[in-house]
Amino acid sequence: MTRSLRLWHYLTRYIDGVLLSGILLLMLTGLFTLYSATDANPHRVTNQAVNMLVALSIMWLVANIPLQHIMRIALPIYMTGLLLLLGVALFGEINNGARRWLNIGVTRIQPSELMKIAVPLMMAWYFDKHEATLRLRDYAIATLLLLLPVVMILRQPDLGTALLIASSGFFVLFLTGLSWRIIAGLAIAGLGSLPVLWSMMHDYQRRRVMTLLDPTQDALGAGYHTIQSTIAIGSGGTLGKGWQQGTQTHLDFLPEKSTDFIFAVFSEEFGLVGNSLLLLLYIAVIARGMVIAANASTQFTRLIAGSITLTFATYIFVNIGMVIGILPVVGVPLPLISYGGTSMVTMLLGFGILMSIQMHPKLVKT
Repeated sequence: MTRSLRLWHYLTRYIDGVLLSGILLLMLTGLFTLYSATDANPHRVTNQAVNMLVALSIMWLVANIPLQHIMRIALPIYMTGLLLLLGVALFGEINNGARRWLNIGVTRIQPSELMKIAVPLMMAWYFDKHEATLRLRDYAIATLLLLLPVVMILRQPDLGTALLIASSGFFVLFLTGLSWRIIAGLAIAGLGSLPVLWSMMHDYQRRRVMTLLDPTQDALGAGYHTIQSTIAIGSGGTLGKGWQQGTQTHLDFLPEKSTDFIFAVFSEEFGLVGNSLLLLLYIAVIARGMVIAANASTQFTRLIAGSITLTFATYIFVNIGMVIGILPVVGVPLPLISYGGTSMVTMLLGFGILMSIQMHPKLVKT
């Protein structure tokens, strides 16, 4: 075996080829779409390529770490995340009325992003420790572990991130075998608490909900994003207008076109056919993640793999849902497509854990 082949084997020995292929295809699609969305701005595309390389490096590093070690640091990561969220509440920077960022001297960090991984890790660790004697009390404790960071993030306020973290924790609860009676009871209680939640929401959050019901009531304000994105998607038709030919995009009618609303850019230029191929690619990545979860050898690995995969699917559903106007605008990026480094790193860190679960089966305690 030549030196180059040995190096290649070393670099890829803990990388799941199927999962990596889907990730790279989505990233490549994101770069092409971003190039058009930014009016061929090479600086933004280069920055995103750097973000992707950093995220891929982190994914590779995590994939090479046996899950025993990741499991051991689940509690420290969770506690660190809570302390950082407390730091945000006390010393965080205020931007556009929200306190979400913490300046640590050399850079700014958004601790809520860390909790997207820390919360399901912590809950999976807790359920694994109590697997033999699992009782209703354990579900209550795990729910408390989930609610604590969610409430802290809601107070920033950051509804979108709080909902995503809540969903990741719910998936852990669901995958442990939570009774359908309890799930139905929680759903009924949630519906019954809607008036209380409505009274606790900020004015801009209420406007988002009302805009969802009728975007035209504030067509130049809160409803502008939804109206312009649906026009862009509809005008794409079956085959789209062609790469860099989208009029809504390039005449600057479409807001946030490189981040939250990049799906509208893609839809306008590649149409229904392009959307179908993109969704098939997402489904392939989700399916591979669920296969890894199904083949996981321990309670911990099964729960964390399932939660990461289903949370990834939730990201996709929420972003596309808000772009096409069936969900409120909550500022959730389209995974692996939207511009941004923080969400990219968080997402690929999760995929690194998935790869570690798949590629270290003999190293995980059974």
